[in-house]
Amino acid sequence: MSSDTDPTTQARPPHWWTRPRTVPPQPTGPAEPAAGAESGEPAGPAAGAEPAESAEPGAGTAGEAAAPGSAGRYDPWGTAGVPLHSVDVGVPPVRRVVELRHVVAGALVLALLAGGIGGWLGVLAERRSSTRLELPQAGPGTGARAPESVAGIAAAALPGVVTLHVRGGTGNGTGTGFVLDGQGHILTNNHVVSDARETTVTFSTGEAVTAHVVGRDTGYDLAVVKVDGVRGLRPLQLGNSEDVKVGDPVVAIGAPFDLSNTVTAGIISATGRPITAGGDKGDGKDVSYVDALQTDAPINPGNSGGPLLDAGGRVIGINSAIRGAEKGDSERQGGSIGLGFAIPVNQGKRVAEEIIRTGRATHPVIGVTLDMGWNGDGARVGSRTSGGPAAKAGILDGDVITKVDGRLVHSGDELIIKIRAHRPGDPLALTVVRAGRERTLELVLGSANGS
Repeated sequence: MSSDTDPTTQARPPHWWTRPRTVPPQPTGPAEPAAGAESGEPAGPAAGAEPAESAEPGAGTAGEAAAPGSAGRYDPWGTAGVPLHSVDVGVPPVRRVVELRHVVAGALVLALLAGGIGGWLGVLAERRSSTRLELPQAGPGTGARAPESVAGIAAAALPGVVTLHVRGGTGNGTGTGFVLDGQGHILTNNHVVSDARETTVTFSTGEAVTAHVVGRDTGYDLAVVKVDGVRGLRPLQLGNSEDVKVGDPVVAIGAPFDLSNTVTAGIISATGRPITAGGDKGDGKDVSYVDALQTDAPINPGNSGGPLLDAGGRVIGINSAIRGAEKGDSERQGGSIGLGFAIPVNQGKRVAEEIIRTGRATHPVIGVTLDMGWNGDGARVGSRTSGGPAAKAGILDGDVITKVDGRLVHSGDELIIKIRAHRPGDPLALTVVRAGRERTLELVLGSANGS
């Protein structure tokens, strides 16, 4: 672009602090001093002389630019002037700002690259150096656990616990069981296999085989299934549920929600809890009556039929039921809230032995029909079976049974549960109230085939 159109090449007023000196013309010969020279006043231009024209329009004379306070003085804050900090008059100010941004961005990129390369070189140097960074960690252990610890109990028991997958007419289900003997008999809950058309047993090793139902009993909610041709079975040792005390530590193993080989721990919260499950209590058909062990060891759907173990790793109960949290009217929320119930192993042992021998179990009876509509305390006798144990002991219709072997009974369900905790042929002492008077009668339990 030519200089006559580029505003940056136009002449500019000089800075006020760089006032040009006026050099007087050198005389070529003797001359008279100018008028007024003696008075000390500066000499001005000759009369009638024309001022020198500026090289560019609007520049003004040098004297005008240099005279402080004159009208032609350059105003550094004026809008028409060039900023005082502008040095390179050959580059427009906007372009200089853009170029400055490029310089800053380039410097940042170079700094980042330098930092990255430096860090990478530092890592290489660290890796190649003889000093390695190692965080402190415990050394390898022996892996052994005390036999009475939860880990020790679980390690010993897991090979004898199985997961049952059942396919039935109304759907599929999952439960748990445990090996009883080397012949392949496995104990579980009746409600796990009650609708079974096909049953698969999976061991803790992952091996799965088909099983068949040997027999089951609804009154005790117990069943036995069997696997054939399986070697190396690990039966669990059975304990004695009569020796269990409140506060004893226990371990539960099962497959809650099909999560096989799940181990939980807790204590015995109570003993002799009367619970009923399933069926119609009106006719007593398919109702399970259990004098249960209560535990806070977490058990959930899928734990049914699994073992409840004591501190010695012996089976003391068969996990069977839980109490759920209230969710709504006549509805409960699934999942453990610390209220689990197990069938005492003494009862389970007797039933399992009978099922293995005969395919069914027997129930102890006293030979009465109970008035299940009775609202008072105890169990009221509706009628007696002729020639039955109760009739032989002298129990009459309308008697109210309040105790079994000295233990209080508050309802007909509790009486059935207390009786079924015994074997047929066991002697029993019943306390009855008749016409306001209390008496104790002795009888021997009879037997009835279960279903």
